[in-house]
Amino acid sequence: MEVCNILGGQRYSRKLNERQVTNILRLACERPDKREGSIVEVINRNNYGIDDNAKEFGIKVMNQLALVDARVLPPPRLKYHQSGREQICNPSVGQWNMNNKRMINGGSIRHWACVSFGSRLQWNDVSVFCDHLVGTCNNMGMQVSETPCVDIVQACQGNLEAVKNIYRQSAQVLAQQGLEGENLELLFVVLPDGPNASDCYGRVKRLCEIELGLITQCCLPKHVQRAGTQYLQNMALKINVKVGGRNTVLENALLRRIPLLTDKPTIIFGADVTHPSPGEDVSPSIAAVVASMDWPEVSKYTCLVSSQGHREEIIADLFTEVKDPQKGVIYGGMIRELLLSFYKANKSCKPGRIIFYRDGVSEGQFSQVLLYEMDVIYRACSSLENGYLPQVTFVVVQKRHHTRLFPEDHRSGAMADRSGNILPGTVVDTKICHPSEFDFYLCSHAGIQGTSRPTHYHVLFDDNNFTADALQTLTYNLCYTYARCTRSVSIVPPAYYAHLAAFRARHYLDDNHSDQGSSSVGGTRRFDQAVPVKPLPKVKESVRQFMFYC
Repeated sequence: MEVCNILGGQRYSRKLNERQVTNILRLACERPDKREGSIVEVINRNNYGIDDNAKEFGIKVMNQLALVDARVLPPPRLKYHQSGREQICNPSVGQWNMNNKRMINGGSIRHWACVSFGSRLQWNDVSVFCDHLVGTCNNMGMQVSETPCVDIVQACQGNLEAVKNIYRQSAQVLAQQGLEGENLELLFVVLPDGPNASDCYGRVKRLCEIELGLITQCCLPKHVQRAGTQYLQNMALKINVKVGGRNTVLENALLRRIPLLTDKPTIIFGADVTHPSPGEDVSPSIAAVVASMDWPEVSKYTCLVSSQGHREEIIADLFTEVKDPQKGVIYGGMIRELLLSFYKANKSCKPGRIIFYRDGVSEGQFSQVLLYEMDVIYRACSSLENGYLPQVTFVVVQKRHHTRLFPEDHRSGAMADRSGNILPGTVVDTKICHPSEFDFYLCSHAGIQGTSRPTHYHVLFDDNNFTADALQTLTYNLCYTYARCTRSVSIVPPAYYAHLAAFRARHYLDDNHSDQGSSSVGGTRRFDQAVPVKPLPKVKESVRQFMFYC
């Protein structure tokens, strides 16, 4: 090895640091017209038309991009609270704002506190930021106490004892006020400066969500010092759903006008599996499943997470059967538990329809995932009641593909947005899709920078007999219900939430199983498939009932 030389410019497959990620994104980011030009340039340079191998197989490669038919779906109307000046919102090019609007269901926070790990921030800076944030929350329809339960605490970096002390101190203060049994409901956390922020974030989330049962909202010191209206409003949107509120709902959902959703009780699932970083051979994979609880509005999702074998794609804990000598067969699993939660949340009403959005599955795994996961969905349903078999639609959501769609005229407002990308709501389901299967490309978001990547939806099983138009419209409309911002998002929110929850759960792993940094070859153990996977610690019920992962 000591006499070997490694050539420069080779692909590095391990986890990159934040600076490297920023640089590579900046390098790879190209406006749509430039990317289209570079693709055509490569095709012309390679001149596939005279390639002998292509000729031998009878392949002809055109020197221009394929022209495909597309249509643009209209955006849905969003309903806000009637006390605001704007009760109905008509999004424009995939975005809107919270000006003159109030949340449809504002959450309530009576007891909150704040801890700052920012070494360069003054106490007064944090206090002013909290005042502005609380004021923004109240202006947008929440009911938040104007003063913290205990004084704002400034702590040294990494001193999580400060968080425990705040939790204990607040319990004492509430007991002295005659409010025994009530606890701290929200903790604002100002993270430390620099590279320590990520590590502190994970440790805070693990402590508060696993041990204390406390909802937290984190922010960076730079945002505390110069928090604008837009930032404060986005923070308020996240805080509201974390304490049980809802920001907005689809007007057609309230009016029961969405086909194959509002006609009978429907539960929408989102599922994803995240795997350890390349080069990390110790950590297990983490599966997350979310499910809507508020039919017919479908904007509030409960989440469950579990660990499983290293790089296993099929979700192992969707449904479980355990034989007990005394009790007989005990049924469990994430699907069953979420169906029970839906039943309780909707006044003893069972879902008659299931729509399951599954993220992270490659085409080579379609049949394997479908056969196993569809089987356990039906088994989970029948375990609740004999003969209970709701109609299921199983859709795979794919973002990792190389298909790019460009408007025929980049400068036309009717065909492109300000970034030069295709308009949100653009659907393509012919020519470049499968000739006999049910799939489509949907670009549901407005481009910000670079070239938009459409999402590829592939329907593997459909017991509900969706038409292409009905499923495309439902999927696109759901993209406007994402809780964390006032934009339509690029993938359907249930799949997005499952993705966020799975990444959050990785922070729950012990430090010696964490993949937060890249590991050296010499210090890495191979994951032994024979060793049972250590289960994730359970999220406290006081946290799990809300959308804590947002």
